[in-house]
Amino acid sequence: MRDHTTGPDYVRVSQSNATDAVEAVNEAVAPLSLAEICFVVAFLPQAMDRDAVARHLDRALGGIPVFGCTSAGQITPGGYESDALLLLAFPKAHFRCASSLIEPLQPISTSAIAAQVAKQQAQFQHTAGWNRFALVFADGLSKQEDLLTSTLETVLSETPVFGGSAGDGLEFRETVVLQHGRFHSNAALLLMIETNLQFEGFSFDHFLPSDTQLVITAADPEARKVFEINGAPAADEYARLVGCTVDDLSPEVFAEHPILVRHKNTYFVRAISDASDDGSLSFMAAIDEGVILTLGRGIEIIETLKSGLARRDAAGQPPDFVLGFDCVLRKLEIEQKQLHDTVSDAFREARVLGFNTYGEQHCGVHMNQTFVGVAFFAPKSGRFE
Repeated sequence: MRDHTTGPDYVRVSQSNATDAVEAVNEAVAPLSLAEICFVVAFLPQAMDRDAVARHLDRALGGIPVFGCTSAGQITPGGYESDALLLLAFPKAHFRCASSLIEPLQPISTSAIAAQVAKQQAQFQHTAGWNRFALVFADGLSKQEDLLTSTLETVLSETPVFGGSAGDGLEFRETVVLQHGRFHSNAALLLMIETNLQFEGFSFDHFLPSDTQLVITAADPEARKVFEINGAPAADEYARLVGCTVDDLSPEVFAEHPILVRHKNTYFVRAISDASDDGSLSFMAAIDEGVILTLGRGIEIIETLKSGLARRDAAGQPPDFVLGFDCVLRKLEIEQKQLHDTVSDAFREARVLGFNTYGEQHCGVHMNQTFVGVAFFAPKSGRFE
């Protein structure tokens, strides 16, 4: 049995729930042994003064690289939280990292991104016997994660890429990524990472396709906005299909009744963020005219969560920790169903650490209402080195 009184062996975790940025940074940095750290990843709550956090983190960490983004919630050692400054410190003994800021995202240039990422990959020297993966944190309001993710998958064909779109609570006003002591909007951060740990990437949601199909008959793909579904005003038709009125449409309704798109025999969620007064629907992932979609139907969220997190290595051991990117719409549904504590318990049991996102990236696809995780296990040479 795992000893739940201790934390992970291969990442250092600290947090602060102080509302003042300087106080929060001081409290979160204090437990860390800076001499052993290679880099730090920070996830910020929506209400915190991010520029003050960036400046003070840079000073408090004494030159240790710090990366991260704003969030729509944090997954801490205690489970779901909304007001925590969460720091994940990756030790030199097990991790190496190179970062690259991709900007601008809008307008996007896939050729420029491909060239930049290929150069970064070539310059990041490989460590014999270590494994390589990449993390991407993107401006969650850029509406460019689909092209960004597919480009990264093409260029980094031998390197698995995992990520999450930065959040802003439920405000949807501004989302930013952190690199070199500054936050950047209209940008994405790519971290190329090597580790001597074993790891496994995975993703899951809790929706199956229903028998109800719909066709996008008028849309603005650039803005991810749908004006007509099945030839009728989009909000009206969606409300009719899910059995409510347009006035009842809300983030909670969208979370419970997502729309699915089929890609390579797999269904991915295309979540709706809001309904406008003009009757259009705004989506959180790519959408286009003529696409045939399917209304999703939910299955038991706790069972799929526990099953999805039940990872084991070749020796049958559970992960030392799981880096998790969990869609904010999943959190909304979980809280609506009063399952917050149950899910937090499951995250605590599986040692999940991460944040709530405006979208998730895995296997070259940008998706919504999905949990994307990277499970880290002990090195093959043994649990301790």
